Amino acid sequence: MPLRSARGVPRDAVHHPLFARYYARASAGAETRMGLGGLRERLLAGLSGRVLEIGAGNGLNFSHYPGAVSEVVAVEPERLLRKLAVEAALRAPVPVDVAPGAAEALPVKSEAFDAVVVSLVLCSVRDVPRALAEARRVLRPGGQVRFFEHGRGGGRAMAFTQRALDRTLWPPLSGGCHLSRDPVAALRDAGFALGPYRRVMVPENGPALPSSYCVLGTAWRPAEAEV
Repeated sequence: MPLRSARGVPRDAVHHPLFARYYARASAGAETRMGLGGLRERLLAGLSGRVLEIGAGNGLNFSHYPGAVSEVVAVEPERLLRKLAVEAALRAPVPVDVAPGAAEALPVKSEAFDAVVVSLVLCSVRDVPRALAEARRVLRPGGQVRFFEHGRGGGRAMAFTQRALDRTLWPPLSGGCHLSRDPVAALRDAGFALGPYRRVMVPENGPALPSSYCVLGTAWRPAEAEV
C-alpha cells in the first residue's frame, strides 16, 4: 500500500468529537430519508482500479464501490469517524484500507491512484487549494476525481444567509463545514479538467436549506501532454 509519512501533520489532524457523534447518527438516516444513498451510488458508478477517498467520514461510501475497484485507501482525520469507517470497511464489497491523515498532506505516494473521491468534504477542509493540489499529486495523469459536494447556491437571500452563517455559527457547530464555497470553481482553479456534472438539491423535495445546494460530477487530471 502506497502510504508515506505526512510530516508536520498530527495523526488526528481534526478533532470534533461532539459533531462526529452527531454526524454518525444523523448521516445513517439521511441515506434513505434524504436520498444520499442513491447519490453515492451515482457518484461511484463505473470506477475501477485503485481509488483514494479523501475525508471518508464514517465510511458510508464503502458499500457503493463497484467490484471493478481493486482497492480503496480511505483517509479520515477525525478519530471517532475513522473508527466507524474501519468497521464499515470490514463490510465493504471491495478491499478498503482506512488511514489517518489530512486532505492537505495526504499520506500516500504521488501518481499512485486511478481515481480520487471527494464526498461532502471540501466544505470542511482548512485549505481547499492545498487539498486539491494533493488530490492532483496522487492521481496518475489522466486519472479522475469523482465529486459530490455542497456549496454556494440559491438567490441573493440564500447567498447572504450562507455567507452570514459561515462567518458566525455554522463552522464551529458543524465540524468546520462552510456553506458558501464553490467546489466546481475550486476544482477548475486547481488545474482539473471538468467533465460532466449536475446540480442537485438535497433533499430533492422539500424546503431549500443553506446546505441543500449540491453538485455531483467528474473532473480529470490532464495527461502530461495536455499540461
